Amino acid sequence: MEFLFDYLAFLAKAATLVLAFIAVIAVIAQSIQQAKEIATDERIEVKKLNDRFENMQQAIEQQLQTPEEQQLQAKAEKKRLKAEHKANKKLAKEKAKEQTDNAVAEAPSEDESDKKRVFVIDFDGDIRANAVDNMREEISAILTVAKPTDEVLIRLESPGGVVHGYGLAASQLQRIKDASIPLTACVDKVAASGGYMMACVADKVVAAPFSIIGSIGVVAQLPNFHRLLKKNDIDFEQHTAGDYKRTVTMFGENTDADRAKFKQELEDTHGLFKDFVANNRPELDIDKVATGEHWHGIQALELGLVDELRTSDDYLLAAHKEHAIFHVKHVAKKTLGQKFGMAAQSTVDKLLTKLPANS
Repeated sequence: MEFLFDYLAFLAKAATLVLAFIAVIAVIAQSIQQAKEIATDERIEVKKLNDRFENMQQAIEQQLQTPEEQQLQAKAEKKRLKAEHKANKKLAKEKAKEQTDNAVAEAPSEDESDKKRVFVIDFDGDIRANAVDNMREEISAILTVAKPTDEVLIRLESPGGVVHGYGLAASQLQRIKDASIPLTACVDKVAASGGYMMACVADKVVAAPFSIIGSIGVVAQLPNFHRLLKKNDIDFEQHTAGDYKRTVTMFGENTDADRAKFKQELEDTHGLFKDFVANNRPELDIDKVATGEHWHGIQALELGLVDELRTSDDYLLAAHKEHAIFHVKHVAKKTLGQKFGMAAQSTVDKLLTKLPANS
């Protein structure tokens, strides 16, 4: 019996050691996995759009060719690739010889180093300007490599939203201008209010003929339930320190003084908006266009709100023949909970109308 107890004690100790070892391995594995997840949570994706355009062209041309023409093209392509491979081999040998002779590595040719690059980013705005979170990372990444000979093109779509959100978005675009890098804004559908606040920062605004442009104004609206509460004998209390900590409210009784102060705040914000647009596009008759109205692209061109009528597709298709075009996108990995939260927030944003907004 004593032997059995000793044996069981030994097994218990062995099992404890094994479990401890497994626990340590599990902790290490979890740490490694977390490190990988942290490393891949956020990343910058860069795609060369020239390849996309060229592949589209080749696909169409192949379909239009006869079988005989396809064979001739295949032979010509094979010959071209063979010559290119031979040239690369020769170049590799020359570089190897230079390195052997302790020569300085060959610098890019003048044509290659001076070739203009176009960096493309997208902004699909909602009422809170949530897209600014990704845009700020994309701009930071571009500014690490871009030169004044390059160009940044933003494909901008937004009906406007909260003042502080679109103010920040416009400030992010200003970083590109401050770096002396040409900035072009392309609007295919709508750049209104806060969206136009962003667009006017650009050196050039390109819009589709029937896109919606303008709406340089400020609006705020909210329901008031004071009479409903009073009818049902429900008291509402709100305590503030400072005469104007709160003006109009949803549940309290709004006075004419409250409304006048609130209206003055909207006018002040509108004044800042007008000044911002006028500073970025001084040729505008700001009093004529800052009425809160919006116009289609054709009318906006006549008013000076945009510089050219063109879709972003046409702009890029023409540019790819002479320039290297790169689409830059910040990708953030989201948990399932975050995805549900974003969906819920998107629904709320569509119904949200009570915050002061440039829309």
